[in-house]
Amino acid sequence: MSEKPAIAEWEKEGFGHIWLPYTQMKNCLMPLPVVSASNCSIKLEDGRELIDGIASWWSACHGYSHPHITEKVIRQIKKLPHIMLGGLAHEQAYILAKRLTEIVTPGLERVFFSDSGSVAIEVAMKMATQFWFNKENHKKNKFICFRNGYHGDTMGPMSLTDPDQSMHKAFNNYMPKQYVVDIPNDEYSFAEFSSLVEGIKKTVAGIVIEPLVQGAGGMKFHSADILAEIYRICKKNDIIFIADEIATGFGRTGSMFACEEAGISPDIMCLGKALTGGTCGLAATLATKEIFEAFLSDNPDTALMHGPTFMGNPIACAAANASLDLFEKEPRLEQINRIEEQLLEELASCRKFSNVIDVRIKGAIGVVQLNKPSNEYILELRKKFIEKNVWLRPFGDIIYIMPAFTISKKELSKLTKSVYEVLS
Repeated sequence: MSEKPAIAEWEKEGFGHIWLPYTQMKNCLMPLPVVSASNCSIKLEDGRELIDGIASWWSACHGYSHPHITEKVIRQIKKLPHIMLGGLAHEQAYILAKRLTEIVTPGLERVFFSDSGSVAIEVAMKMATQFWFNKENHKKNKFICFRNGYHGDTMGPMSLTDPDQSMHKAFNNYMPKQYVVDIPNDEYSFAEFSSLVEGIKKTVAGIVIEPLVQGAGGMKFHSADILAEIYRICKKNDIIFIADEIATGFGRTGSMFACEEAGISPDIMCLGKALTGGTCGLAATLATKEIFEAFLSDNPDTALMHGPTFMGNPIACAAANASLDLFEKEPRLEQINRIEEQLLEELASCRKFSNVIDVRIKGAIGVVQLNKPSNEYILELRKKFIEKNVWLRPFGDIIYIMPAFTISKKELSKLTKSVYEVLS
């Protein structure tokens, strides 16, 4: 048996003071100390290298340390690491805002920057609510959202998740109450959904949905036709349509943005994660001209009163502009199509296992759903993947692969083979 690697001094001294995300600190596995990362490889302090199958929570779409992004960030940090956007302007944010409006679905003309996806959703909810308030309609202040959805961990986004099944149920008495419904999927459920929406439309400011793929709620998929019909019903009932493309945007589902596949253009779209190529935190909330103009007035109180200190950070915007360069210059959508084909072929064999109830693929997302696994079993799976020198992090009842788009065929096969071997 090989010796257990020595714990680094910084890890030993710091672990007693750090509070980790989504982690029961009483009995958690010790995190793996990382010294560097390049493309799809994570190098650990003990010399091992792991193939990263989840791209740091789906953000590192071009792989780690892409030289083009690194160069642009270094150039920017030497020139202007940060400046407030209140009363001042800088080139990177303004260029990025214009570029984003040119690549998203038509009609989204204004961009509000923030630090994280969760805050982007908060901003969208405030935009929608204040839109109606500014029009002197004070009753429309609730939201329709969907079971198995996930939109972030701050107050507004938490209220958009399932109050009974989500990780946020401890805060049910703290959060505002929203209309949480199932995603309709047939003629009968759409009739029910349409009837519900018509009955509550006078109190609903907006609807929030992760188009095509619900991420942290269990990687649940729905079709473009379903998304388009939900959109149609909302527009018919004068409800603002908010697309949470934080996880699905920038190619993850196979199109640059998931809404494209349904042929819809939301009133508000939220972006994050892959926006900077996973380099640093940045998010954006985009709105139509109609939404924006409801805030224009001689009265200062009608302005959108939101402003994160580091919104539009020049370094983050430089990284995002560099990331967009790569989408323009390198064949990302073709790579995603190749990943999808390989996942379809190589994960299919997992269907034969008795504890597997579904295998589903969409773009650069591969999901193996298990039959009611225990939390202990999921933790054991995580250990086994590390032993195979891959970084996969099963949660709930799923094992999933969402790699960088630059992953090689050999690396992706190592991931899929590891899933098969661990399950067998």
